[in-house]
Amino acid sequence: MKKTVYLSLAVAVSLMAGDIDISKVPSSPTRMDVSNTNLVLSYHNAIKDVKKSVVNISTSKKNVQSQQLKEMLRNPYFRDFFGNILPEDIPNSKQNSLGSGVIISKDGYVVTNDHVVEDADEILVSIQGDEKEYKAKVIGRDPKTDIAVIKIDAKELHVASFADSSTLQEGDIVFAIGNPFGVGSSVTQGIISALNKNNMGLTQYENFIQTDASINPGNSGGALVDSRGALIGINSAILSRSGGNNGIGFAIPSNMVEKVAVSLIKYGKIERGFLGVSISDLTKDFKELYENKNGALIAEVEKGSSAEKAGLQRGDLVIEIDGKKIKDSVELKDTVGSIPPGKTISITYERNKKIKKTDAKLDKMSAPEEMSGENAYIEGLSVKNIDEKTKLKNRLHQDAYGVLVTEIKRGSVAEKMGLRVGDIILQVEDITIDSVKDLTKALKEHKGNKKRVYALRDGFPLLLVAP
Repeated sequence: MKKTVYLSLAVAVSLMAGDIDISKVPSSPTRMDVSNTNLVLSYHNAIKDVKKSVVNISTSKKNVQSQQLKEMLRNPYFRDFFGNILPEDIPNSKQNSLGSGVIISKDGYVVTNDHVVEDADEILVSIQGDEKEYKAKVIGRDPKTDIAVIKIDAKELHVASFADSSTLQEGDIVFAIGNPFGVGSSVTQGIISALNKNNMGLTQYENFIQTDASINPGNSGGALVDSRGALIGINSAILSRSGGNNGIGFAIPSNMVEKVAVSLIKYGKIERGFLGVSISDLTKDFKELYENKNGALIAEVEKGSSAEKAGLQRGDLVIEIDGKKIKDSVELKDTVGSIPPGKTISITYERNKKIKKTDAKLDKMSAPEEMSGENAYIEGLSVKNIDEKTKLKNRLHQDAYGVLVTEIKRGSVAEKMGLRVGDIILQVEDITIDSVKDLTKALKEHKGNKKRVYALRDGFPLLLVAP
């Protein structure tokens, strides 16, 4: 009886399975057996030439902490208190770091990451097969994309050939070429695991290629190439808790690298178009209110901006720029940012479930109000206004006022008087500081005289003297 039950169940299962169309591949796949042949699978010929265009970059900069310690040792109050237990002086020290770069012109232009050469006092470049070490100078930097261009004095160099990164697909075989851990030229292999990665918090303009090819310390600024050996990206960062490779690396697409590098070489900087809108993505609830399910939703329009002049309004859904489909807010930001100011663009948008078009002449993206350089009246000091975004980023109280110190040049007057990045300047003599304009005015009024500067550091009051 039990045997009959089991047979009945087996028949039932067979009938049920017969109602489902299971997709299967051929049962006899073709396998290539190379064990009994002289065949070696290799990508050597594909990458041997592009390896010659990938350089090692070593940088050095003064150790800021040692400089600050030197200043402390010179302070008579410290010497009176500690007596002879303090050394008379400490030796100068430098911070050294390693990275990679890619030669893009025969006469010595090299593209790399901005963070590789940022604040470097000296940049040295070594080329595979060349015993000479070249001193490099910075041609231009773009922190918003983490791209920089440097130049060495050399001729007839081997250059990398750029591929069109818009044609990339997930699953493409790729190679990361660079100088990990300072061991010299190295190649790792993997695939493209994702495209158009953004909102990573790494740079302002993000459209990363994600790869599982090992990208380790020292690979930054190196080449990501396809199976032809064509440059598809510049390696930029890894996602790791330990600092080592965990199979998630990011590269800047070659199309973005090309646009930024050419602008840096021509003008020493890159100027981006500005539309003047605050944007967001379509959430699930918002998608029910629009015919189009992709696009960038306008949350706010700045007064007097090119967007306002073009008639755009809060609630409009931008779906195309110059005929190019806009998938989300990141794509709109990247698209507008890649267009130079002064150019007129065609905008297709949805309003009240109707498709409309307008033209907008892009403004120039202006930097936030800040003070630096010769206009600072304190040499080497850079500051900016404290806005809501700054309060949130720096965990400041909602009622915080003053100006935020954003940069201190090494060896400058600002560093010698004791200011540090992150300090908040509150007052100069009897003038309360609420903005950069206030600070400029206060320093100008007391120009040529020593002046008391009141500041905050990590929530604690600080009194300094400006020369």
